[in-house]
Amino acid sequence: MKKTIKALKLPFTFILILISFIACDKDFSIIESDVLGKENSNFLTDSVYLPISVYNKKLDSLQINGLASNLLGFFNDPAYGKTTANIVAQITPTTNNPDFGEKTKIDSVVLTIPYFSKTITDSTYTINDSLYGNSPIKLSIYKNDYFLRDFDPNSALGTSQKYYLKSDGTVLNGISVINFEDQKSDLIYEDLDFTPSNKRISLKTTDSDGNTTTTYSTPALRTKLDTLFWRNTIINKQDDPVLSNASNFNNYFRGLYFKAEAIEGKGNMVLLNLASTGANIIIYYSKDSSVAGERTLSTYQLNFTGNKLNIYNNDYSLVTLQNGNKVSGDEKLYLKGTAGSMAIVNLFKDQNAFDTFINNFRIPDGNGNFIKENNTGNYKLKRLINDAQIVIYEDENINIGSYSNEFHKYDRIYAYDIKNNEPTIDYQIDPTENTQSPISSKIISLSQRDTILGKYKIRLTEHLNNILLRDSTNTKIGLVLSNNVNYINNAEILNSNDDVTGIPAAAIISPRGTILYGSNENVPENKRLKLKIFYTEPKDN
Repeated sequence: MKKTIKALKLPFTFILILISFIACDKDFSIIESDVLGKENSNFLTDSVYLPISVYNKKLDSLQINGLASNLLGFFNDPAYGKTTANIVAQITPTTNNPDFGEKTKIDSVVLTIPYFSKTITDSTYTINDSLYGNSPIKLSIYKNDYFLRDFDPNSALGTSQKYYLKSDGTVLNGISVINFEDQKSDLIYEDLDFTPSNKRISLKTTDSDGNTTTTYSTPALRTKLDTLFWRNTIINKQDDPVLSNASNFNNYFRGLYFKAEAIEGKGNMVLLNLASTGANIIIYYSKDSSVAGERTLSTYQLNFTGNKLNIYNNDYSLVTLQNGNKVSGDEKLYLKGTAGSMAIVNLFKDQNAFDTFINNFRIPDGNGNFIKENNTGNYKLKRLINDAQIVIYEDENINIGSYSNEFHKYDRIYAYDIKNNEPTIDYQIDPTENTQSPISSKIISLSQRDTILGKYKIRLTEHLNNILLRDSTNTKIGLVLSNNVNYINNAEILNSNDDVTGIPAAAIISPRGTILYGSNENVPENKRLKLKIFYTEPKDN
C-alpha cells in the first residue's frame, strides 16, 4: 500500500503543473479514483479547507539603499492616495588626478540615466512596464550636501551603512535623523514639464575627416546640464586632492538630489536604472593640442556607482494603514508598495489548529507520537498532500472609476518566509522562471492574477509537506505586492519589534497598491481567504 501511494506522487504533481500551464485562470480539478475505475483503485482523493489568520502590518523604517533600481516621480494610487519618490545618489569619477590641459573649454555636460525598456522593433521601444502615469511633473536636480557613508561606524568593522525611511519622509542612519530637503544646495537642473519618453537616443559623432556616424541607445532620461556649475566644480579643481581618489571626491561632492513635484495634483513615476553602466554624467571638453592652432577633444565621466537612496513621501488620503488583528485576522488586506503595508499569514491560528493538522496527516504510533521511516527519518503519512494553495480575492471596489480593471492587470503577489527572509520552498523549486518577463515567471508557486475574478493563488504544497515529513518550523508567510518576482533581495527593517525583520526589496520599488479580502469571519464565505489542501489517502481494506 505504501509503495502505491509513493508511486502516484509524481503523476499528481505533473498533472497539477500541466493544468497550471494550460488553465492557470481556472480552479484545479480533483482527479477522482475512477481514472482507474473506483472499484479497482486503492486510494481516495479529497480536499479540505483550513481556516487561517491573515492580518496587516504597516511598514516603517525600511532600508532604502542598495536597491536594484529606483523610482522617481509622483503617483496617485486610486485606492490609497499620493506618493512622491525622490532620489539621492552619489556620483564617482572614473578617472583620478585628471589633466584637463590648457585653455580648457566645456562643450557640454550630459546626464544620462536609462529607463527599463523593451524592444518592439529595431527602432522602437516601450517603457510601459516601468512608467506609472503619463502627466508631466516638475523635475529638479540639486547638489546634495549630506555625506553618505559607505560603512557604519557603530557596527562591526566593514559593515555597510544602511539608511532607513521613516513614515514622515525623513531618513535614519541608525542614530541620526536626516531631512534631505534641508541638505540640498545648488540647483543644477530644472524641467517644469518632464515626462519620460520611449524614444531611442540617437548620438552623432564626427571624426577628424568630417564623417558623421549615428549610433543609438535605449530610452533614457538624457539632458544637458549647466556648464558653468561643472567648470567650477570639476575643471577648476585640477591638481586639487578632491579629485585624487573616490573617497576624497565623495566627501567633496556629496551627490545629487533628484526632486519630483506634482503639477496640479497629477504626474508620473518612472523606474530608473541607476545601476546601469550607461547611467552617468559626461563632461565633453576641448583643450589646447601639442600641435599649434589645434584643439584636442576629451571627456571626463562620473558614474552612479556610489550610494543611492529612494525617499518616499506617502500622503494617503483614501485609507489609513495600521497594524491588524493577529488573532482573528483582518477583513481587508492592504498591500502597498513604496514602504506602505504588507500582510502576514499565520497558517495555524493556535496550537490546537496545528495539532489537528498534524493528527489528520501523520500516522500515530499509539503512544502519543508518530511513526517515522527507518531509512529517511521522515514521518509516515496517512494522507499525502498533492497541492496546497491560499486562494485570495480582490476587493471589487478597487476596480471602479477611470483606472478600472486594467490598473491591476499585471499585479503579482509575492510570498516569502518571514522568519528566514527567503522565498518559500515552493518558489525555490518552481521551474517556471522567466528572466525576461517577470509577469510570466514563477507562475506555479505564485500564479498570475485572474483578470476576470481578481483572484490569486499562492502555493504552499512543499512548505506543508516539509512540516509534516521533516518537522520543519511552521513559519509565518509574508505577502507583498511586487513588480518583479525574480528580484528576491531583502530590505532590512530597523529595530523591528515583531516577527518581520525585513521585506522583499521589490515591494519598496512597486508604486501600486491593491486591497484584498482577508480571513476574518465577517468576510463573505465565497471571498474569504483560506488554505485549500488537495490530498490522497489509501482506502481502508
